Amino acid sequence: MDKETLKINRPFLPVKYDVIFRLFFADERNEDDLIDFLKSILRLPDSEYESIVITDPHLLPDYVGDKYAVIDVKLHTKTRKVIHIEVQLKVPPSMRNRVIYYNSKLITEQLGESDQYDKIQRAITLVITDETIVENSDRYFHRFTFSDLDAGVEFTDLKEIYTLELGKLPVEPDGTIRYDWAKFIDAETEEELDMVAQRNPQIKRAAVKLRELSADEKARDMLERRIKSQRDEAMFVDGARQEGLAEGRTEGRADVARNLKGMNLPIEQIITATGLTREEIESL
Repeated sequence: MDKETLKINRPFLPVKYDVIFRLFFADERNEDDLIDFLKSILRLPDSEYESIVITDPHLLPDYVGDKYAVIDVKLHTKTRKVIHIEVQLKVPPSMRNRVIYYNSKLITEQLGESDQYDKIQRAITLVITDETIVENSDRYFHRFTFSDLDAGVEFTDLKEIYTLELGKLPVEPDGTIRYDWAKFIDAETEEELDMVAQRNPQIKRAAVKLRELSADEKARDMLERRIKSQRDEAMFVDGARQEGLAEGRTEGRADVARNLKGMNLPIEQIITATGLTREEIESL
């Protein structure tokens, strides 16, 4: 492992990291935890969870040149309703558009060339973030569908998007199982994990499994590499932004120099005003 790889010195690996979330909840040995979590979030009858199938998380392109995407967890329920879970520590500016795109792909990939529209099953997306994605609300949990807001009428629930914003969790429990699972995902210390485990027997069992997963060196290595990849990506984006700003400043000075030349100002004054060299100004 190279010198830049971050060492994870934690008694357990937080589930809020997408790679750990996937390792924990997509493990068939933890199906009871996944079902209890989903029941606390989604509006589905219990019968839907009698058969849960974790599927390939890749969203295949619909045509040549279409986007190829990988989501965190994807599964089907008993009646083939499709559930997509997306975990994001950081919320990029285009996050809402990305969620809509992924959810729409879950719809379109259900139909073959000769299939009828009545084959379409509900496509449910659950977005778990560490930051704010719904700016105009203090609530940590939301459900969105196609609705007429004025009339209060729902058009369809075939496209359904839930948001769970960990940064908005209240300090005191709200009495819901949903809150307990959100605190389990958000926990970063032993104290936080133990507090939620004491309130909920199912989460107490899940905490034991999480500690077992955290002892796996392969899981720790995967998280280290994931964090390093995110850090490198952030550095690359920042470097590109700084380079763009520098190029913009240079081009701006060139525009000023052109205008000053058009006014027939002495070149020495243009050099002083813009900071450009004589050669750069003469080449304009």
